[in-house]
Amino acid sequence: MSLTNKEKLQEINFFNKKMFKKFAAERKRRIPSEEYQVSMRNCENVLEIEDLHTFFYTEIGTVRAVDGVTINIERGKTVGIVGESGCGKSVTSLSIMRLLHEPHGQIADGQIKFNSEKGAVDLVKLPPKKMDAIRGREISMIFQEPMTTLNPVFTIGKQLDEVLKYHNTEKYSTKEITKRSLDMLNTVEIANAKTVYRMYPHEISGGMRQRVVIAMALICGPKLIIADEPTTALDVTIQAQILDLMRSLKQKTSAAIMLITHDLGVIAEIADYVVVMYAGRVVEQGEVHEIFHNPCHPYTIGLMRSRPDNTSGERLYSIPGNVPNPVNLPDHCFFRNRCEKSVKACAGKYPPFFMVSPTQKSACYLQTGKPTEDRAAEKGPAE
Repeated sequence: MSLTNKEKLQEINFFNKKMFKKFAAERKRRIPSEEYQVSMRNCENVLEIEDLHTFFYTEIGTVRAVDGVTINIERGKTVGIVGESGCGKSVTSLSIMRLLHEPHGQIADGQIKFNSEKGAVDLVKLPPKKMDAIRGREISMIFQEPMTTLNPVFTIGKQLDEVLKYHNTEKYSTKEITKRSLDMLNTVEIANAKTVYRMYPHEISGGMRQRVVIAMALICGPKLIIADEPTTALDVTIQAQILDLMRSLKQKTSAAIMLITHDLGVIAEIADYVVVMYAGRVVEQGEVHEIFHNPCHPYTIGLMRSRPDNTSGERLYSIPGNVPNPVNLPDHCFFRNRCEKSVKACAGKYPPFFMVSPTQKSACYLQTGKPTEDRAAEKGPAE
C-alpha cells in the first residue's frame, strides 16, 4: 500500500529528528585524541578527502550534496574543482572548514585528513575548540563575494587585526599586529595601504575588497587556501589581476590552493590538477593538460564544448537535460539520461573509476583502462 503525501512527510520528519538527535549526541561526546589523530597516505599531501558524504536533511528528503568524494591536495599545488552549479563544489569546501548549517547540514560519513602543524588529524572528528585553532590559521577560505565577507561596520584594519589577535600564538603586541596587517596589504599589492587600513569596505572598489579578503586569508600563513570562486563578481581585467596575484603568492608562500570555480578558463590559467564533479560525485580527475587535451568523461567533454568560441561561428553548445534530483538519485550513472554516448552498461551499477593514465581517471564505462579500487566510485548511494 503506497503512502499518502502527508504520511511521506511525517516519515521524513521522523527520520530527520532521529538523525538530528544522533548528530547532537555525537557533538556532545568527549572525543579521545586517538579517534581524530590519523596518518596520511602520502606525507606530501596537505589534505586527503576520503569517501566524503555530506547530506542535508530537509522536509522533502535527504539531499546528497556530496556523495562519496575522494580528493588529494599536495603541498604547494593548486587543485581546481570544476562543475555546474549545485554539483557539490562549495559544500565540499564548507565540509572541510566545518561551516555547514547545522543541524540540517551534516557530514554523514568519510574522512577529511589534514596534515597540520601538530600532526595529521581527521577534521570530521576533531573537537570544536581544536577545529577553531586550525580554521583561519592553517586552513583559510576566500569567499566569492567580498562585500558579504567583510563586515560593513568595521574598518579594513580592524578586521585584519582581529584575525591575528584570535590566532595570536606568537604573542604579538598591538603595534606588531598593526604592522603585520599593513605588510599584508602591501603583499596583495594594495596602494596606499595605510589609507586603506583606516577605510570601511564600502569605500573601496570590488577588486580592492577581494584583495583585502585574500590578505585576511593569508595573514596567518596557512598551509591550505580554499578559494571559492574568488573572481566571479569581478570584471575581466580585475579577474586577471587577482589570478596573477594568487599565482605569485602561491610561489612565495608554498601554500596549497583548492580553487573552486565553474570557469574553465580560470582552471587552465592557474590549476595544476583538475577534479570534475557532477551531482555530488567526482566523475573525472587528472593533471590540467590531460583534462584539457584529452577529456574522457562525456560530462567533461560537454563542459569543454560549452566554452564560448568566437572563431567557429557555431551556436554555443549546451549539455541537454537537467541534473538529477539530489533527493532521489538513481543507482546507475547520474549522467546517463543526459549522455549522448550512453550504452547498456550505464543502466547498471554506478561505474567505478577507470585509469586513463597514471594521473588521470574517469568514472565511465566507455573507458577501456583498468578499474580502480576507489571506494567512493564503487559504493552506491550512502544511507
